[in-house]
Order: sequence, then structure tokens, then C-alpha cells
Amino acid sequence: MVASQGRVPVSFSACGNLPVKSSLSPNELEMISAALGAANQAFVERYRGESNRRQAVHTVYGGAHLFKADSAPKIGAVALRSLQEYAPDADTLARALGQEPGELSQLVYDRILEKLRREPVEDFRLDFEDGYGNRPDAEEDGHAASAAAEGARGLADGTLPPFLGIRIKPLNEDLRARSMRTFDIFITALTQATQGKLPPNFVITVPKIQLPEQVAAAVRLFAAVEEKTGLMKGALRLEPMIETPQAIINQRGEIALQSLVAAADGRCGSVHFGVYDYTASCGITAAYQTMGHPSCDFARQMMLVSLAGTGVHLSDGATNILPVGPQRASEGNPLTASQFAENRAAVHAAWRLGFNDNMHSLRTGFYQGWDLHPAQLVTRYAAVFTFFLEGLTSASNRLKTFVEKAALASLFGDVFDDAATGQGLLNFFLRGIACGAITEAEALATGLTLEEIRSRSFLKILQGRRR
Repeated sequence: MVASQGRVPVSFSACGNLPVKSSLSPNELEMISAALGAANQAFVERYRGESNRRQAVHTVYGGAHLFKADSAPKIGAVALRSLQEYAPDADTLARALGQEPGELSQLVYDRILEKLRREPVEDFRLDFEDGYGNRPDAEEDGHAASAAAEGARGLADGTLPPFLGIRIKPLNEDLRARSMRTFDIFITALTQATQGKLPPNFVITVPKIQLPEQVAAAVRLFAAVEEKTGLMKGALRLEPMIETPQAIINQRGEIALQSLVAAADGRCGSVHFGVYDYTASCGITAAYQTMGHPSCDFARQMMLVSLAGTGVHLSDGATNILPVGPQRASEGNPLTASQFAENRAAVHAAWRLGFNDNMHSLRTGFYQGWDLHPAQLVTRYAAVFTFFLEGLTSASNRLKTFVEKAALASLFGDVFDDAATGQGLLNFFLRGIACGAITEAEALATGLTLEEIRSRSFLKILQGRRR
């Protein structure tokens, strides 16, 4: 380029000798660019892209008063018995779920068996809300302390799932005092029993959040307890539950979700959707309060669009039709053939509903959901494994091509603008490997090495390939 002060720069095109003129000087372009750069940087700070930390594929909820140190392996044993009793082979399970028996269904079945034996529960929430109910204060005080003791024992024995937490009561006017007291007792008892340690990936679920002020109050509560118990600042993490329309759109007609997450002051890593309270709050009668109701899809998409790119994980609700047969055997009175057939039909129907609900969640960008009964683990993993294995070939080809193009582009500069997209593609495999749907050997079809995959970072992969 040839330019002189005060004159329009002139250059010559690479494809000929014709001059190419521009109207603005480099200084003028730099002034405009600098202002845009600040805005771009602020945007990147807020929307850093999809997080590469592990996300559980489900959360099992159970009454805190029933929790034991070995609850997770016991839940897995019940789930395995249900699978072996009502679907003793891959073809039976496939037909129960409305799928075509074949090579994929056998692979899914084998991996469900492996998962239920190795790591049946990924996330468990000790519930002091719906799964616990309202009890006398002295009774809830006692259960908060005893549940904490069981959590400490499970941590020492190595029987806890990879993710654990408690769900306290809402912070509304009626229950906020009880909710905060239960939280205080549980964390105090737990940290005393563990010499100040929390279980890995520990989180506090706060239900029926409606206002940023409720989230802010939870943050102040957490900070105060951290100081008293010697926990590191920020150690207590929060996940709000979206269970009312006001948590989607506030009283001013604004989308509320960003303000709720912002009020958590960096402590919020996930947001959960509560299907049945949400539909009830919308005036939908009980018979139509289902995972597939259009009002739920609206709420999910609002959550997805509001929090996309922020690194906040999203979790869907639960199918409330449980895979449990109506007939019960008793001592000396085993089930008749017709009674067993009735039970099997009921379990298969509930499994198919749960499978379809879970597949719908996955297809709409919700990679986690609730499970309320051990037998629901069968369809949780059937759906998750089917989802990842069905998309494995296309995802492998896409990531391989993307990495190759990104590596080539990076040769011409220090920044690759689509790194967030690359991380999203990589996360498909990280999610699949973490839950057991995809093996590390299968992930090698992406052209990545195991070392690159285990780095969990698309940027690190590119940096490594530039050396």
C-alpha cells in the first residue's frame, strides 16, 4: 500500500494493475475499530462459550431423611434388578422403548448394564423440600444433622456419586427461616465431620426462585456460613430452580433469567427447570402437566436462549409416571403369570414415556434431567446412550473437519474466532465419554489424540498443534 499524510490510501489489486481506493484513513478506521473492540471484549467476557467442565446427565432426588452413605450403589442395584426382570435382553428393551432391535440397541443395552454396575448415579440431591415435606422443627433439625453425618460417612467410604448436594426449602416468606436453618445445620454438621471438606461437586439447590433478591440472600447466607465453618470463600455453589412464570419474565416484562444468575455473584453453575410447579403456576390442570406440554417448551427455550454461551448448565425436569408395576407379591403368594404380565406392561409403558421425554430434552439442548425412582435410570441411560451413539459418526466427521480448518486458520494469526464453536463440538465427546455412552477409542475417529481429548480444551488442542 502507498499512502501519504492527509491523502486517501491507494493500493493495487492482487489480480491486476487496477488501483483500489478507500475513503477512510488508517487512523479513522482505528478509532472506529477501537470502540468496537471494547464492546467485543465485554461480550466475550460475558459469553465465554459452553463450559468444558463435566455435567451430570441426571439428578436423582430423594428425601433427606432417607439418605444413607451407600444410597447410590443401592439405587443402582434396584435399577439393575428392574432391567433384568422386565427387559432381560436388548431386543425386549428396544421394543419396550419403541425402538427397532438391532446392532445399536444391543450396544446401548450392554452399556446400560456396565453403567449400572460401575456408576449408576451421577448426581444425588438430598431433598428437604417436596421429597421431605413440612415437619416439626426439631425433627427437621435432627434430619439435617443426620443426613450430613451420612454424607460425611459416604465421603470417607468413597460411596458418594460424583455430584452431590441438598435441596433446601424455598426462600419465600413462609419458609425462608426454616430453609436457612436447615442449610446452616447441614453444612455445619458436615464440615465438622469432614474437617472442613465438602464432597466433590457439592451444590445447594434453591427451589421456586422468583426474585434476584432471593438469590442474593442465598449468597449472603452462603458467605456467612463459609466464614463460620472455615470453608473457602465461594466454595458453596448454588443452582436456582425455575418453577414459576415470574422466573422467566419478571413484573416489568423483562426476561428474568440473566438477572437471577447475575445475583448469584459467580456461584451459579447450573439452572434447573421444575416442570410440575411451573405448569401448575401457569394454571394448567394436573392431567396435562407433562414434560411435553407447550408451556414447558417455551420455558426451556427461554432458558436456553437466555443462558446460551454463558457456561451455565441447564437441567430439565422429571417424568412423573414411575416404572412400577401395580401388583405386589407377598410371602407365600408369588405373582401369577397374568399379574407379572400386567406389571411388565406398566413398567414398559412408563419406560417408553420416560425415554421419549429424555430424548426430547436432549434434542432441545438439555443434557441433564431429574430421576425420581431407581428404575428410571434404565431409560435415562437408554436415551442418553442412544442420543450420543446415533450422532457419533456425524459429530466425529464434523469435529475432525473443524479442527483441521481451525489449525489451518491459526497459521495466519494468533486468534481463532470460532473457538467457542469448536469447544461446543468437543463437548459432545466429553459428555459422551463422561457418562459412558462413548468410549475413548470411539472418540479417536475425530482425529484427536487421547491426550488432546483429555485436555478438555479446544484452544489447548489448537495451541498444541501449532508447536
